[in-house]
Amino acid sequence: MNETLKKQLDAFACSIRTLSMDAIQAAKSGHPGLPLGCAELGALLFSLVLKHDPENPGWENRDRFVLSAGHGSMFLYSLLHLTGYDLPLEDVKRFRQSNSLTPGHPEFGHTAGVETTTGPLGAGFSNAVGMAIAESVLAAKFNKGSNTPVDHYTWSLAGDGCMMEGVTQEAASLAGHLKLGKLIVFYDSNKITIEGNTDLAFTEDVAARFSAYGWQILKCSGYDYDAMLENIQKAKDETNRPSLIVLETKIGKGAPTKAGSHEVHGAPLGADEIKAFRKENGIDENEAFFIHPEVAPFIKERKAEWTKQRQQWNSDFEKWSSANKDLHKEWDSWYSGNFDVKFPEFKTGDSIATRSASGQVLQTVADTFPSLIGGSADLAPSNNTNMKGKGDYSADDRLGRNMHFGIREHAMGGIANGMLIHGGLRTYCATFLVFSDYMRAPVRLASLMNIPQIFVFTHDSIFVGEDGPTHQPIEHVESLRIIPGMLVLRPGDAQETAEAWKFLLNEKKRAGVILLTRQNLEVFEKSDKNWKDNIKKGAYIVQDGGSDPDTVVFATGSEVNMAIKAASMTDKKVRIISVLSRELFFSDTKYVDQLVPAKCRKVSVEAGVTTGWGRYTDEQFGIDRFGLCGPAEEVAEALGFTAKKLAAIL
Repeated sequence: MNETLKKQLDAFACSIRTLSMDAIQAAKSGHPGLPLGCAELGALLFSLVLKHDPENPGWENRDRFVLSAGHGSMFLYSLLHLTGYDLPLEDVKRFRQSNSLTPGHPEFGHTAGVETTTGPLGAGFSNAVGMAIAESVLAAKFNKGSNTPVDHYTWSLAGDGCMMEGVTQEAASLAGHLKLGKLIVFYDSNKITIEGNTDLAFTEDVAARFSAYGWQILKCSGYDYDAMLENIQKAKDETNRPSLIVLETKIGKGAPTKAGSHEVHGAPLGADEIKAFRKENGIDENEAFFIHPEVAPFIKERKAEWTKQRQQWNSDFEKWSSANKDLHKEWDSWYSGNFDVKFPEFKTGDSIATRSASGQVLQTVADTFPSLIGGSADLAPSNNTNMKGKGDYSADDRLGRNMHFGIREHAMGGIANGMLIHGGLRTYCATFLVFSDYMRAPVRLASLMNIPQIFVFTHDSIFVGEDGPTHQPIEHVESLRIIPGMLVLRPGDAQETAEAWKFLLNEKKRAGVILLTRQNLEVFEKSDKNWKDNIKKGAYIVQDGGSDPDTVVFATGSEVNMAIKAASMTDKKVRIISVLSRELFFSDTKYVDQLVPAKCRKVSVEAGVTTGWGRYTDEQFGIDRFGLCGPAEEVAEALGFTAKKLAAIL
């Protein structure tokens, strides 16, 4: 690399440091250690390496960059501002303030150029694995010969904290197994965390661990441009392994007295330290948010190259489209998600577990929704989530539509989120409801990001039976409901299951959970002939109970069948309402008033904790304790959760 280019990169790196330290100082909070320590990497990556165009941040064939160590957000914000993304300096100055474009951790959909929400450490790493998977699927589908409309890399920057988190290990293991050669991760190995040196709790050989996972390992200084470029090229040349580039860095590099110390990890440098930094770098001591004068002409030159690169892709894409008209139509459908999707029909009186019904729905949907891809955490035969005849995604078959995540629930959620965020695919992932605890973070993040991820959770109650209390979810349905914006759907029979899938596949912004039974349920008669329309409001009347019912029962899932049976055991006039989504239903007060007479007694019935139902009902019939091991009906009898017990309180 010639000296002129090095000076330009140094000026760029200096500006990353000044913007970062001043923004954090102004906010009186933040993490300056990473932005200062990795400034040279950022300057190199965003100016010379990444395939991107700040003028078109949604370009389909851009490289994806994920800051897994999201606490170092000023690193990314500085880069986005300096390279010309729609991130004004005024927003940089308002770092961590209300309504700014620079929140404390990067947020998807909030700031141009931010590819995903990275807060919990390791979440971004798992998202990056998902993005690399998505790229490989789309490349296999749409690239024809020398025409390659899909040809980009996924990059991520992870720190020691990411490397300690279990989700990173799960995701890295799967990435190595899948031979994701276009996934390149930089490891900011500065050996510092909030409490001090990593030796306090972390002494393993990370590179050896990743090598065992099947990754290519490369090492160099984080301040040697030529060495970093050489390793980046080696990473690109390796097509059968993801690459981990271990960078030897100093946290807070450039801070005169705090560099290399844990003091610079998560607190502002302080006025004196910033003053000393400016003096050492020849910056006026009063000039906050300094940007080196060499940066603007350097980036202007680079912008011309970025624009040229994207325009060339546009030209090539037009040629590809003309030569592959049918494939171009598919491209549009895959990226819009608009398909004429078919769903199976179920008959009243059929007896079928909703997990089995869901499997039938998925099988029919798979034939008419070709961009749908997903799988289970080693439970596909139990979750009924395998798409028969659609192949298994692997290093040898990038068009297989069944993902095998292995027993890695946490990473599964993060990877599925990354696949969806990438664009071009619709995704789902599945496990037992009780194991949603293992993937709480990605479920929550999906809702936070307003992405239409589909989570399939089966074996949804004590009726799991013999597996006992460790596998019998009690509090889990309610715990999912308290996630803001999450669509929690618990269908009562096979027909409702089809409608729940239809609901989620038509959703564009909200993440959804579908909760399914292990045990068979009878497909019941619906007194509401417009139930398919009304269920979109979250609930409908299953059994009317007359114009003046004594009791209205709100039932979900398998308990709709229980409520019907209980109503037949009493002389009371009982109205049964199947509540597919409690949040949707009770948010529409006019609809609730239409279904529920003002002075009637209201009872809820659900095989789980009664928490939350007290807002809507006079009495709650549920299970406020852990379950038992035994055959399902015996467990229910022992816990007093039976139709007979319900009938007694109606």
